[in-house]
Amino acid sequence: MLNWIYSAVGEAWGPLRLFNSFFFLAGIGFAACALVTWMVLPKLWSRLPTDRGRAFAVNAELSVGKPVSAGLIFISIFCIAAVIFVPLTSRALLTVPFVLAAMVVGYLDDRRGGFSEYQLAVMDAAIAVGAAMVIYGMQPATLWLPLWKDPIVLSPWLATPLATGVIWLAINATNCSDGVDAVSGSLTGTAIMLLGGLLYAVIGNEVVAGHLQVPFNREGASWAIMAFLMVGCIAGYLWYNAPPSLVLMGDAGSRPIGLMIGMLVVATNNPLFLVLVGSMLLLNGATGLMKVALMRFFGLKILSGVRFPLHDHCRKELGWSNSQVLVRFMLVHLGVSALLVILALKVR
Repeated sequence: MLNWIYSAVGEAWGPLRLFNSFFFLAGIGFAACALVTWMVLPKLWSRLPTDRGRAFAVNAELSVGKPVSAGLIFISIFCIAAVIFVPLTSRALLTVPFVLAAMVVGYLDDRRGGFSEYQLAVMDAAIAVGAAMVIYGMQPATLWLPLWKDPIVLSPWLATPLATGVIWLAINATNCSDGVDAVSGSLTGTAIMLLGGLLYAVIGNEVVAGHLQVPFNREGASWAIMAFLMVGCIAGYLWYNAPPSLVLMGDAGSRPIGLMIGMLVVATNNPLFLVLVGSMLLLNGATGLMKVALMRFFGLKILSGVRFPLHDHCRKELGWSNSQVLVRFMLVHLGVSALLVILALKVR
């Protein structure tokens, strides 16, 4: 909307030219989302459902009675901010309804005590398919991969299912990683911030993209604004979720955040970025999904001595405190992500 104001009346007053700067929109949007979330969240969390604990989760009793589904508040703030700060002509803005859908599914799951695993899988898949179709517009997609010099052009009938799988995995890995104060928010926030930076400075910059021989995405800067708006909302939430937490994001937060990570990865045109920037999320959450799927559908037992999500194993078997889990997971996450991203950009 702000970009539209510039195009309509920007010539009448010089300072309105700032509304045509994607860097300005991303920065001021981040600050606005963080501040509004920080101010609004404690005023509304008394109206949220409360946590009833999770079976078999380590220290689940510590969360009982705390407000849950804080995502209902800060994801709503994100969606309103997206309409304000993201250019109205951007395809990225068309994905906001899917973010809202993921939030509603998560909130209903929090409030009613849980859908079945298969119901959630189908709903996640439907949201992922819709988001993938909007991002690619049923057009061929040009992908790039490390260790592969030439771009890979996929038809929409191959690109859309691939994008759907990436988004679905991101939703569920993020959801499974939630469970320790500030861990999920910190891991996802840094992953989204890194993806936003790449989309703005590399993939959305025609000169830099050409130098590094990666496909240029004209929507890169718009996706970067979306990323930094979400990081701002997560930052405002983390103020109150820092150990010991006062409020929990619930599925109403983790599912749309996972959706955003998946969509940003698809926007980079490199599906491997889900591994590169989300290695700790996948290790913490998605590994448990793989373990359960192999055992349930194929009768294969792997990692039988490891409890998942991995943060539960670290607390139960290794005796780590919540703060140790947070700091050590973040150190691994930042170190591995930075190394892998640099290698992915330079090793072609």
